[in-house]
Amino acid sequence: MKTEKQRPTYRIADLAPSERPRERLASHGPSALSVAELLAILLRTGVQGENAVEMGTRLLSKYQGLRGLHRASFEQLRNEHGLGEAKASQLKAALELGYRLQIENPGEAPTIHSPEDAAALVQYEMSGLEQEELRVILLNVRNQVERIEIVYRGSLNSSQIRVGELFKAAIRGNSASLIVVHNHPSGDPTPSPDDVAVTRAIVQAGKLLDIEVLDHIIIGANKHVSLKNRGLGFS
Repeated sequence: MKTEKQRPTYRIADLAPSERPRERLASHGPSALSVAELLAILLRTGVQGENAVEMGTRLLSKYQGLRGLHRASFEQLRNEHGLGEAKASQLKAALELGYRLQIENPGEAPTIHSPEDAAALVQYEMSGLEQEELRVILLNVRNQVERIEIVYRGSLNSSQIRVGELFKAAIRGNSASLIVVHNHPSGDPTPSPDDVAVTRAIVQAGKLLDIEVLDHIIIGANKHVSLKNRGLGFS
């Protein structure tokens, strides 16, 4: 007697109710779901031979996690098998909401107590950038964030950066201090000799202008480096 070959599971609907992402979220809360399952709820449907959870797993593997999906362009996602414009838009919108939730802070302005506090303000967004950016976080006398300004975009080296540009907004706003932040698109936040040279010049300029440079932080993938903590460019 022949045994019937078990059909592969292509659709979320083919899963047992207790295994379906939406039902699991309703019963156990979103924290009980894997990242692939959360993506499956956004994607809703898969493609022939691949359900939404499997599609989410494939995308996470290809782009090396959520941070890679965040860095991917809309065009890249739209051209992924099974996505298209609508699903790519949903993914990009969800990732942007995650970022905005992270930085939302109604009421009192954020206060910087450590390099980790400063990095947390920009880590999500800057780690996803495909080119270098240099920003300054402007602070008042209580180390509260006044605003964050983008000063440079593009390939950065010490010969291109005019140190005076970093202090313009601080002087206009009468800021007490600032923190310099830039990203390494490679994902490796290890400071280069140029990074150290620029830091040294910025610190010296801050002393002349009576605007304290509290730190220079380099943002990488899921990590950051404080040049002040490493004693690089600060004396």
